[in-house]
Amino acid sequence: MIAGGLPGGTAVRIGVFGDTHDHLVAIDRALALFGDEGVEAIIHTGDFCSPFALKRIVEQARVPLWGVYGNNDGERRGLARLCPDLCDGPRHVELGGRKLCLIHDAETLKHEDEMAADIVITGHTHGPPVCEMNEGRLYLNPGECCGWLTGTGRASILDTEAMAAQNRVVLEQERPRS
Repeated sequence: MIAGGLPGGTAVRIGVFGDTHDHLVAIDRALALFGDEGVEAIIHTGDFCSPFALKRIVEQARVPLWGVYGNNDGERRGLARLCPDLCDGPRHVELGGRKLCLIHDAETLKHEDEMAADIVITGHTHGPPVCEMNEGRLYLNPGECCGWLTGTGRASILDTEAMAAQNRVVLEQERPRS
């Protein structure tokens, strides 16, 4: 399912993940978590990578999906065929009575876009998850879902009423050795 049809003023639980990097097992587990948690929308912070990964998400998502491109999303025409409203970001969405700003790389976020949001959702870092309040604004980065760099795939459940998120492990795998 693609974005649309969710009321802007009612508190919602949102599944948030990103940096899936074609890891289909991690994608399946994150989507299963979202289903188990009864999320009412899904946000992807970019780096689907290939259309087959986004196709898996679109086919399995039973709720509206919003997303932005990441720096590793190379086949954009194929991705756009599956989800025509994908954009580079920032992308502004109102869900659960909150103004959300989605962008893959927080380093590229402009001040005015940040200030226009109640919740800023990012990806890109592949580091530990971030969920922190700063000057009344929630900053959320669910961490990498793929687990390629850290060995741990993660996704978050965002509660727009509480202005908080719970981060969950969806995948544990051995880290690659350098």
